[in-house]
Amino acid sequence: MSEEMNIMDHLIADIQAGKYDPDDKLPSENELADLFRVPRMTARKAYERLQELGYIYSKQGKGSFVKDRHQRIPLVLSGNESFSKKMIELGYNYQAKNIFCEPIEYNNKIYQALGVDEQDRVFKVGILRIIDGEPIALHASYVAETMFSDIEKAGREITSMFEFYKGRGLTEFHSTQTLLSVMYPSKYERELLSCSSLIPLLVLESERVEQTTGRTLEYSKIWYRGDFFTYVL
Repeated sequence: MSEEMNIMDHLIADIQAGKYDPDDKLPSENELADLFRVPRMTARKAYERLQELGYIYSKQGKGSFVKDRHQRIPLVLSGNESFSKKMIELGYNYQAKNIFCEPIEYNNKIYQALGVDEQDRVFKVGILRIIDGEPIALHASYVAETMFSDIEKAGREITSMFEFYKGRGLTEFHSTQTLLSVMYPSKYERELLSCSSLIPLLVLESERVEQTTGRTLEYSKIWYRGDFFTYVL
């Protein structure tokens, strides 16, 4: 493992120092093994870990190449513009997919945020955000049935909460102070986002409030893949 880490540290240092440009081809596994005097399998594992971390990518039969870590999606962590609209305006091949709408068990934090009683039903609406066929983020919105009586049925069709609200005449709303944390994905999150356990997730939690009445429309939790975004605070 130490030999594998030595190779990784060396290559990461070279990439960060600018020795390799984006899309430059890296030494073959055999060349790397000879350079560090290790078995080829050790070199292969080092490349596999670097790929999981988002530093490189591979082409079948052609080798390993440096990934452009600067050409990431700019994610503005403030403002009230639709994520979908932002991605489309930036020219990305963007798709949003509804993956669930289901009632949740009582959760004190979420119920308090929504201002509902324990006997009320709250639904979790899940939207998977996809660019160029790659899942990049998971958006879960917790919505009270007392606020939107048709959420059980309508929630299965939602691919943009902004459009859902606007379709009900709600156009003025804002997000409250956002809780930001970083974590590594669970098995469920790895499967949904098609990422390895080494890719950190940026997790945002906030409430969306109607501007005029102060009513809380939703409590949301969003998981962003750390290897796809640059963050604008």
